[in-house]
Amino acid sequence: MLQLPEIFILAILFILSFCLTFFYKSWALKRSLLDIPCERSSHTIPTPTGAGISFVIAFYTGLSFLYFTCHLEKDLFFALLPGIFLTFVGFVDDCRKLNMLTRILTQILCSGIALFFLGGMHPLFGSNLLWLWSIVALFGIVWFINLFNFIDGSDGYASMEAISVSLALCLFTGMNVFLLLAFSVGGFLYWNWPKAKVFMGDSGSLTLGFILVVFGIHFHNNGTLNFFFWILITSLFWFDATVTLFHRIINKEKLCQAHKNHMYQRAILGGFSHLKTLISGLVINILLFFICFIIWRNFIPLFFGILLSLIILGFAMYYIDQKFAFKSK
Repeated sequence: MLQLPEIFILAILFILSFCLTFFYKSWALKRSLLDIPCERSSHTIPTPTGAGISFVIAFYTGLSFLYFTCHLEKDLFFALLPGIFLTFVGFVDDCRKLNMLTRILTQILCSGIALFFLGGMHPLFGSNLLWLWSIVALFGIVWFINLFNFIDGSDGYASMEAISVSLALCLFTGMNVFLLLAFSVGGFLYWNWPKAKVFMGDSGSLTLGFILVVFGIHFHNNGTLNFFFWILITSLFWFDATVTLFHRIINKEKLCQAHKNHMYQRAILGGFSHLKTLISGLVINILLFFICFIIWRNFIPLFFGILLSLIILGFAMYYIDQKFAFKSK
């Protein structure tokens, strides 16, 4: 049960994110910091981008408050701090495009620092090869950072994912630190709700991916929540991004080239509105969270839960394929 001081802090973060996004919107419009529609875009009018910096400021403000009042572990605080640098680089990329090498090296550096403070990643199964699992985790963090960025292309979609995943993790762990992220992104979501008045840009999407995966590894390492639950909870995004990537590799497409083949993009091309796409994603998330809950309560084994999740996601992809098939290059 949240106490009154905690509710007050969360309300402040929501209002701070809301107000910062409002002021950022005005600032970006004056400086023409806009995402201009192109043939690969899902929007039709120029829209201010880079506004994710607003909820990042709110989140790290709340995180710092928890740390300096001794309500947050030191290791988790310092593992999350590289996200600030990731936000800065993402914002520069929103303003003037950076080359791929700079982006990847930054992500590897931030991921490596996070893993250092997390003490690596404890094995999911098998032998205690901490070094091997930590290497896997390094590439996994970088992948999740980028796939979260890939999926940020529909009004409110990435914001919805961050909020719903945060609330689910809060339910399973009982840790209110997840509410800091949910309420910070919630203040931004008002402006990002279909029809979006701002986009979060790389400064927001890259950092959200980083924060969520660092949370997952930390609470796996301390035994609070097995990482398999985190994998299931976030499966809407990684399933879409990973299957799409493999499909593009099979088609021998240039992976650095923009496209419109993700599930949510093809749903929009097939007639879904941005709002309907967002709600559909939320419904899928609720089903996935329910599966995690019944695994958590030992009603079904983990393997059966994974199978159910893949059936749901596979059915969603099949349905979208019927609406708008995957386009080859």
